[in-house]
Amino acid sequence: MPKKVLVLRPVDIFLIIVIFCLAAGLLILGSLPRERAPQPEYGYVVTMAVPAVDSHGNGIATSLSVETKKGSGKTLANIDVLLFWVDTQQSIQTARSVAEELTGIDTSTVDLIYSVDAKNATLIGGPSAGAALTIATIGALEGRQPTKNIMITGTIEENYSIGAVGGVLEKAKAAKKAGADLFLVPQGESTETFVQPSENCSMQSGFVYCEKTYSKKTVDISQEVGLPVVEINDISDALSYFFK
Repeated sequence: MPKKVLVLRPVDIFLIIVIFCLAAGLLILGSLPRERAPQPEYGYVVTMAVPAVDSHGNGIATSLSVETKKGSGKTLANIDVLLFWVDTQQSIQTARSVAEELTGIDTSTVDLIYSVDAKNATLIGGPSAGAALTIATIGALEGRQPTKNIMITGTIEENYSIGAVGGVLEKAKAAKKAGADLFLVPQGESTETFVQPSENCSMQSGFVYCEKTYSKKTVDISQEVGLPVVEINDISDALSYFFK
């Protein structure tokens, strides 16, 4: 009985070569060392100057810091030197979430401690420090200090955008006084519009009649303060200035 001879067609040979190459590739990929996820810095402190407005409407600069410690993912406020308002606490939570997403760092093993200068504790109210909180958190997690001669105001949103705040002109004055060379503000807030009252009085039939009118005045903050002011859209824009 004649023996059967296995004849391989060109297409069969091609398929065998493809399968062999795929198997070899998988073996090589499996043997390569996997890229490790970035790890948080422990015991690192970032301090930033933050502009604020006091209860009298005056701009003032205070100091905000974020410290990392090995832990279990807690977000802590230094109650010995700080009174955080409820909306500021929300900004902290958003800042931490955005910082974790942007850096790719798992913060489940790190505690973050937020505090400000005791002398000006009541000035950090509202969400206007959100952008600064995010930058400081990123710096603390990565072990990098932000540029010191830049200050920023603005909220931080879940989509990474920088939101509008009030009192930008007064904050710019505070930044200038504190020695900043550049002031970053939310989009559309490099100018500020005020309503100015004016009063015209006249004597009629022995009586003084006064009429009050109002007019709008728009101020270019950079020119008014003598400090470069740059509008930014999101936290990535801000990071390009703070971390070179």
